[in-house]
Amino acid sequence: MDPLAPAHPTWVMLLIAAVAVVVLLVLIAKVKLHAFVALVLVSVVTAVVAGIPIADVPTALLDGFSSTLGSVALLVAFGVMLGRLLEVTGGAQVLADTLIGAFGEKRAPLALGVAALIFGFPIFFDAGLVVFLPIIFAVARRFGGSILLYALPTAGSFAAMHAVVPPHPGPVAAATELGGDIGLTLLIGVPVAVLAWIPGAYLVGTRLGARFNPHPTNVFALDDPERTDGSEERTAPPSFATVVLLLLLPLVLIGLNTVVTTLRAAGTVSEDATWASALVLIGQTPVALLITVLVAMFVLSPGRFPIGTASDIMDKALGPICAIILITGAGGMFGGVLRTSGIGESLSTSLSDLGMSLIVQAFLIATLLRVAQGSATVALTTTAGLISAQVAAADLGSFDIALLVFAIAAGATVLSHVNDSGFWLVSRFFGMDVITTLKTWTVLETTLGVSVFVIASLLWFIVP
Repeated sequence: MDPLAPAHPTWVMLLIAAVAVVVLLVLIAKVKLHAFVALVLVSVVTAVVAGIPIADVPTALLDGFSSTLGSVALLVAFGVMLGRLLEVTGGAQVLADTLIGAFGEKRAPLALGVAALIFGFPIFFDAGLVVFLPIIFAVARRFGGSILLYALPTAGSFAAMHAVVPPHPGPVAAATELGGDIGLTLLIGVPVAVLAWIPGAYLVGTRLGARFNPHPTNVFALDDPERTDGSEERTAPPSFATVVLLLLLPLVLIGLNTVVTTLRAAGTVSEDATWASALVLIGQTPVALLITVLVAMFVLSPGRFPIGTASDIMDKALGPICAIILITGAGGMFGGVLRTSGIGESLSTSLSDLGMSLIVQAFLIATLLRVAQGSATVALTTTAGLISAQVAAADLGSFDIALLVFAIAAGATVLSHVNDSGFWLVSRFFGMDVITTLKTWTVLETTLGVSVFVIASLLWFIVP
C-alpha cells in the first residue's frame, strides 16, 4: 500500500509517532500487556489518529503484518528446524567446540562474531541469526554466563553485513539510485563493515553481555531431561565438515541466486533462460532453507535418529517460536502504519535540503526516517532518492558515492526500537523484555551505525 499524503502538518505527524511509541512502551513495560496485543492496539489507534481513512485502516494493518510475516515466518520456521536437528545430533556442539578450540575459550564471542561476518556476506540478517541460534546456545551452555555475551556480537555481525555490503538489498538499492558502482561498493563495504563491527558491535556487545543476563525461552529444548525424539539412542555426532557444509548450503544457494540475478540485470544472461530461473528459485532464502532442512534430515539421521521421527524433533522447535513470529509481525504492522500514514513523506519534505555537507545530510535524513518508521531498507532507499539529484549535480565519483551509501546505511541502522521488526526478533529469541532490549540491542545498533558513519566520514574528508 502506497504511503498517503500526510493528513497533518509535519510537526503533528512527528508528535503522533512519538506519542505512539511512548504509549506502546508504557503498555508493555509498565502495564505488562502482552507485546502482540499492545502492538496491534497501538497500530489501530495510530492509524486512525494519523488520518488514514477508516475504510483503509484494515488494509494498512494487514499490509504491514503480512509483508513482515512473509519475509520472517518461513525463515524462522525452517531456521529453527535446522537448528533443532543440529542440536539433537550434537552438530551444534561440534561446531562450537571447533571454533572455541581455534580461538580459545576467552575469545568465544570473537569466534562467533567472525564466523557470522563470513556467513553474513550473502545471507540476510534474520536468516543468518536464526541459523546461528543453536551455535550461540551451545557455546553459552558450555561456558555459562549471559547469552548476550555471545548473541550480541554475532547478531551485530549479521547487522553490519546486511546494512553495508552488497548483495544485500539496502546498499544495492541505494548504490543503484545514486548511480554508483555496486562492485566498488562491495569491495569497500567489506572492510568498512568489519572495521565498524569491532568497536560498534564486538566491544560494545561483550560489555553489554557482561551487564545483562536474560533467561531466554528454550527454543531448542536444550534442557529437556526426557527425550522422546529418538535422539537418546544417537551415536557419534556429525563431523565438523558435515556441519559446516550444511550451514554453507543455504549460503551457496542464495549466492547463486544473487549471481544469476546480477548477470540478468547486466544482460549477460537471458531473462528466458530456464536454468537461470531454476537457480533463482532455489536461491530464494525460504526455498534454500527448505532444501537445507531436507538435506539435513537425511544426512544427520543415519545412526542418530529414525528418519520417521524427524517431524517430532522439529515440532519441539516450532512451538516456542509462534509468539516470536506473531510479535515480529505485529512490529511490522506498527512500522507499516507509520509509513502508510505519510510520516516518511513529512520528513522527506522538511529534510531534503538541509544546507550542510552531503554526507552528513545523508546520515541525518536516513536516521530520522529510520526512527520514524522502523524499516532500515525503506530508510535506505528513500534517503537515496531524496539526495540523488544533489549527487548527480555534484558529479561525484564512484568512490564518493559508495561512501554516501555507507553514510545512509549508518543512519538506517541506528536506534532500532519498537517499530522495527528486527527489534522484536532479537528481543524474543534472547528472552529480553522491551527495556532490556532498548538498553542492549538499540545501543548496539546505534554504536554500530555511528561507527560506520565515522569511517565513511573520515574517508570522505581525507581521501581526495
